[in-house]
Amino acid sequence: MKQSLQLRLGQQLTMTPQLQQAIKLLQLSTLDLQQEIQQALDSNMMLEVAEEENTYSDISEPVESASQSTDYGELPNLDTASEIPQELATDSSWEDVYDTVQSYTLPQQNDNEGDDYLFQRAPSQTLQDHLYWQLELTPFGDQDHAIATALVDAVNDDGYLTNSVEDIHQGLLHQIEDLELDEVKAVLHRLQHFDPPGVCALDLADCLSIQLRQLPEDTPWREKALELTSRHLDLLAKKDLNKLKRLLELGDDELNQVIALIRTLEPKPGRQIKSEDAQYVIPDVFVSRIGDEWLVSLNPDISPKLRVNPFYSNMIKRADNSADNVCMKNHLQEARWFIKSLQSRNETLLKVARSIVDHQKDFLEFGERAMKPLVLRDVAEEVSMHESTISRVTTQKYMHTPNGVYEFKYFFSSHVSTDAGGECSAIAIKAYIKELIEQEDSTKPLSDHTLSAELKKKGINVARRTVAKYREAMNIAPSNERKRVF
Repeated sequence: MKQSLQLRLGQQLTMTPQLQQAIKLLQLSTLDLQQEIQQALDSNMMLEVAEEENTYSDISEPVESASQSTDYGELPNLDTASEIPQELATDSSWEDVYDTVQSYTLPQQNDNEGDDYLFQRAPSQTLQDHLYWQLELTPFGDQDHAIATALVDAVNDDGYLTNSVEDIHQGLLHQIEDLELDEVKAVLHRLQHFDPPGVCALDLADCLSIQLRQLPEDTPWREKALELTSRHLDLLAKKDLNKLKRLLELGDDELNQVIALIRTLEPKPGRQIKSEDAQYVIPDVFVSRIGDEWLVSLNPDISPKLRVNPFYSNMIKRADNSADNVCMKNHLQEARWFIKSLQSRNETLLKVARSIVDHQKDFLEFGERAMKPLVLRDVAEEVSMHESTISRVTTQKYMHTPNGVYEFKYFFSSHVSTDAGGECSAIAIKAYIKELIEQEDSTKPLSDHTLSAELKKKGINVARRTVAKYREAMNIAPSNERKRVF
């Protein structure tokens, strides 16, 4: 193969380190952004948290136009006459220019400031912790205690045994010689009297029967309910009332009272013990109404106000090319870019938030049924940005409104045409479907076809399969499962 030289012309788009950092900050969630800011503070000597109030001001203006830009003012202590280059070659990367710190440590908090309340909360108690606590208070022998521990280990979060008694017995044989199956069953019977009622059950029928046996003996219809749960629970699931009345020798009213007693029981006793910590969402922007206008403002707690340290920036010598001076110049330029990227993120976030609020004012005033159809392209054209940028801004960003806290993406939905020639958003259609189902007669629930007909009466043209799709998205059962025959 002969070697040769060829000349080609072409265009290639390569992101500069500044653009790479700006895009990275733009797509970070609130928690990730706080970590990124803390890492920048730890690794850059030029960056510090501003103690003054107006290093760069928060934006808090009525919603007028989404395309309005925000003037943050000049950054303090930035020497424009410095020899530090303002731009880098497009084929370079951030790591090629600046050293990054591989490990970071959070600063120690002042005792006077107080610890975060999250660290002061006690750990949540799981169901197994609750059972172990009762186990330690119950007098067991050493062998029975070992059996009880194995049984508690086999209980899932719903309160049921994940393994059969026989499997647990086989697993204990290598620890306890000559262990009888009846001994395991005896210990299990004692555990089934623990709190919450119905725990350590083998299946649903066993769980309901355990709870019924713990009721007072003079409870009305207790014996018939025990007979139904232990022998004919499958017929109750199939709603075969005629066969149930024949087997239990009961009339309609009597069977209804038996079923009403069973409904008072807990099919999943484990969920009475909360085992998950509450997850809190920190909003990025606040939306409030003042008079006839909607006000959009940044959450001041999501990120601290940063500035360039004036002491270190004044130590940079103009004509000094020593290693220390070059390092300080690099840190100064890195600090400038980081602050500008952070300001750009805040500006973009507010532009998009204003645009969303401007489109969805009816939702803020009247609720979900007033939600208008909105797509990323609509906001992108209004704020003069690309759809991919809007997608990054609306991901894992939250808005605090008078109606609750919503992710930005919640306000974007597809649309369905109406008889009047307009459009109705999918969220509004879901709200209509939910309202119709809540108001239906439980003995005659509305089918998907009927729901479609009811929506057409409101001028919304929705096919039956579309109604079924929205209903399933809201985790609402079909009409045959929602029907109550007793």
